This record gives sequence, structure tokens and C-alpha cells, in this order.
Amino acid sequence: MAIGARIRQLNFKEIFILLKLFLPQPFYIFPTYRATRETLKLCDRLFGKKHYQDNRENAFRHAYWNFLIAEKVFQKNNSVEESIIWAKKITDLHERMAPNKALARAMDLHNNDVGRNIFSNNPKENAVERLQDLMISAVKITEPELSKFDKNQLVFIEE
Repeated sequence: MAIGARIRQLNFKEIFILLKLFLPQPFYIFPTYRATRETLKLCDRLFGKKHYQDNRENAFRHAYWNFLIAEKVFQKNNSVEESIIWAKKITDLHERMAPNKALARAMDLHNNDVGRNIFSNNPKENAVERLQDLMISAVKITEPELSKFDKNQLVFIEE
């Protein structure tokens, strides 16, 4: 879904929540937006529309999105920890506002953590190559309890 279309779908409460989040950190708006656009553009190029399903490609997209938000915000604040906190706030909010079922939400939240973990361990890493490697060993899940999975392991629901 296009970013603009998603923004137009927000209700007043959701817009208020976003404003409340961005007002204390206005310099993070554009890096977050650029990271989102770049993620979608790359995933469209690599996977076509497949990354809009609950599959390995979607796992890649969520992890890469988190890595890229942290990376772009890091260029503004030079703090790995603050960048990770920001990426978590933004993407957790996205998951709370998205109409996903429990299993899909758990999958997305876990894969978001994977991306932030990669950034935390090595902010200069080539995340695209690393995540493509992790897609190969991604694990299919059937229940939303994912605490047993490593933060270096992507998960997915459907093939």
C-alpha cells in the first residue's frame, strides 16, 4: 500500500497519536519516511507484490524496515540506542494500528526485532544480504508465542 494512501486512511485518534509521537522528535519524520519509502521500493523490486503476504518476503520487509529506520535516524542522532528505541516506537505503533490477527502481529513484531537486533550488533552491516541469508533459514510459525525464537531468526506464516 502506498504511504500516502495509508496516511489518508488514518482516523483522528491515529493522527493524534502520530503527532504526539513525532512532535518531540520532529527531525525523525523525514528519515522515518525515507526509510519506509526505500523499504517498499526495494521490496517491490526484489519480490513484486509477494511481500504483502505473511511469508518470508514479508519477514524480510519488516526486518529491513526496522534496520533502515534505525540507520537513517542514527545519521541524525549518532546514537545506536536512541535509534533503536525510535524504530521500535514507530513500528510497534504501526502494528497496534494495523488490522492484523494475533499470529500475523506476533510475526511482524518478531521480525521487527530481528531488524533492530541486526542494526544494534552492527550498524554498518549490509542488511539486505544478511536478511536474504536469513530468509533461507526462516521458520514457519503456527502460534503467536514466539519467545522461543532467536532475534536473529526470521519467522513467517505462509509459504
